[in-house]
Amino acid sequence: MILQFSDTDLEIAEILTNVGLKSNESRVLVVLFKGYDLTSREIERIVDLRQPEVSIAINQLITRKWAQVSSLITEKKGRPVKVYSLTISIDTILDQIEEQIEGDYRSQMETIERVRAMVKESLVMV
Repeated sequence: MILQFSDTDLEIAEILTNVGLKSNESRVLVVLFKGYDLTSREIERIVDLRQPEVSIAINQLITRKWAQVSSLITEKKGRPVKVYSLTISIDTILDQIEEQIEGDYRSQMETIERVRAMVKESLVMV
């Protein structure tokens, strides 16, 4: 299996970054959208990130409960290989992002309305 980060993948990652995800999280998430269980090294190669960048991004996705880690037992001696995959569907992840955006928008609109009321109140006091 040879996965590559296509122009469409890059565009999707940029859109996710524009709506609030960190750039590296977006790139790793787009690779996981493909539905494969991938090692950190495979993700590094596909999205052209260094190991620490992939680890930070994966940990954020795990914190959000969007990704999970499992150990792959190999015949080689040494540490088991960690494999990463999505825990929920792409649609559920996009729904959660949408809810976050809507919540942020409502909060900003409430702040504007509060400022509007404060300005009107200060004009009445003058």
